[in-house]
Amino acid sequence: MTTADSTPAGLVDLASARVGGIAVLANDEFFAEKENLLKPGRGIFVPDKYTDRGKWMDGWETRRRRTPGNDWCIIQLGLRGIIHKIDIDTNHFLGNHPPFASVDALSMSEQLDVSAVEKLSWSSILEKSALNPGSQNLFAITNDETWTHVRLNIFPDGGVARLRVYGVVVPDWSKLKPGELVDLAAVENGGVALACSDMFFSSMNNLIMPGRAENMGDGWETKRRRGPGHDWIILKLGRAGAIRKVEVDTNHFKGNYPDMCSIEGCAGPGASTDQLASVRWSEILPKTKLQADTRHFFERELSSTDNSTHIRLNIYPDGGVSRLRVWGTSA
Repeated sequence: MTTADSTPAGLVDLASARVGGIAVLANDEFFAEKENLLKPGRGIFVPDKYTDRGKWMDGWETRRRRTPGNDWCIIQLGLRGIIHKIDIDTNHFLGNHPPFASVDALSMSEQLDVSAVEKLSWSSILEKSALNPGSQNLFAITNDETWTHVRLNIFPDGGVARLRVYGVVVPDWSKLKPGELVDLAAVENGGVALACSDMFFSSMNNLIMPGRAENMGDGWETKRRRGPGHDWIILKLGRAGAIRKVEVDTNHFKGNYPDMCSIEGCAGPGASTDQLASVRWSEILPKTKLQADTRHFFERELSSTDNSTHIRLNIYPDGGVSRLRVWGTSA
């Protein structure tokens, strides 16, 4: 696999800018802007690039602290959820990384008032922990509460390239009307990519991201298959439901789109990826011809299904799909 997406299977980066994450406020960002924390990738290094404030760095970097205290940055999660892992990535920060960091979290239903941040009641989810320079510093989070904001604290100062907040999305289903069609696979509705046969060129997580793909790299693409068989991806739906409409979008894939696809569903609430191998899968969409760079909508072609918890998209024999939408009614 050559894709740079290191999101753990079954989890979502709740803080990513692509799902609406925002770097709301930092006490200092003298050398490099806080917004860089939430960008894709791990950050780059350009040896001879400088600004009027010093070396250009692809991350969030504060000035050298000459007074007591520590620096911090508040992130509004793009998707509220339960946090399971945090990656404080100090890539390319070698003589200027923070030696320690901690993370606090907050749950709010209203907009955060930046003028009153000192009055907020934060909860610690990661105690002060040592960081390594130029590294992905991964931490497991055991707290099972639902959060909307996090605060990254660095001690005493320095630079962090990226912050990843991996977790499970907790949608607000109370706003859903009975019988209303909703994209049960969408990341914002709790859908996650669990496993795939291959994602050599681009990540399986792209398949259920918001909006249409920006380019070919913003989809799911497998390597060229030279042997028998076909490629596939398994998605866990955000909520069990009856599938009524499907979209398979090959946007940007022209000489490398799959020749055909099919879709299966199963009812396996709480099943692990290994357990899904022995679950009975039912055909939702039969093997169907695809076209290049096209949005394919299927409705009348679908077999009636109820209470599907997982979807398997099969592509024949290989190739790229930019987005998959699975509209259904919640069980």
